[in-house]
Amino acid sequence: MASVSRYLRIFCGCHCRADRSFFFKGRQFPVCARCTGVLAGYVLGIVWAVLFGRWHILICLAACLPALIDGIGQQRKKWESTNLRRLFTGIPMGMATVSVFINLHFFYLWQARKILNLLS
Repeated sequence: MASVSRYLRIFCGCHCRADRSFFFKGRQFPVCARCTGVLAGYVLGIVWAVLFGRWHILICLAACLPALIDGIGQQRKKWESTNLRRLFTGIPMGMATVSVFINLHFFYLWQARKILNLLS
């Protein structure tokens, strides 16, 4: 389990601060609350894409705004965010990330078809 936690921290680029993390039965989550939300958003984003399709890129950008505003406001000492706020602003950001990757996939397929049509 320790190796999974280590790679998860590297994958997320997480600071893993105890004061910004959730605890379960006295043990700290391997990543902070916002990264926990982003990871949950990845899962929810995949489920959403399978059931309903991908988001438009403008919706993806809008979904990232709450986490960006909260993170920047906290960094500039305008306010101190809570772990629940970090979690709930991270979820849409994770969902948007999945949708951006799906959109990129379809864009590259479209470009490849255009190139193949030119070559044939």
